[in-house]
Amino acid sequence: MNFDELILNRQSDRKYDINRAVEEEKLMECIISAGQAPSACNAQPWKFIIVRDNALKTQVCDCAVSMGLNRFCADAPAVVALVLEKPNFTSKIGSVLKGKEYTLIDTGIVAYHFCLKAGDLGLGTCMIGWFDEKKVKKLLDIPSSKRVPLLITAGYRAGDLRKKARKKLSDIYSVDRY
Repeated sequence: MNFDELILNRQSDRKYDINRAVEEEKLMECIISAGQAPSACNAQPWKFIIVRDNALKTQVCDCAVSMGLNRFCADAPAVVALVLEKPNFTSKIGSVLKGKEYTLIDTGIVAYHFCLKAGDLGLGTCMIGWFDEKKVKKLLDIPSSKRVPLLITAGYRAGDLRKKARKKLSDIYSVDRY
């Protein structure tokens, strides 16, 4: 699949083939590709925790299910927790001086690298931001001082590719001025 096809085929998948496990090698390829993501001052402020144990995965997914959201999580063969790590000194100082959360920008970039590689390998993914972070940290033995901005489900897509609803091109850019 070329890059344009990958972009068009990548979607937030919420239906997975529950009878097909994700190969560990494919998850590692996603981690390796994600690790190549750029970051402010090369801080690389991230760590991935792959959750494959069914009992633990169910508990983690229970932390994401509320108000009718994220029920699909438990059907995903794998869930990946993205942990925000301490940035290096220059990135941290830059964030303070410029009033920008570079680590959160970096997290978005690395998460999308993971998801694009997964798509390239024939996997579907969905980034989940709605979950009980405190409970997830306890379940995965993540220090309380760390943040977990995202969970990413991964598996083989069981649903159809949906038509993307996107804003008109003229609504998302301008030249030289707002």
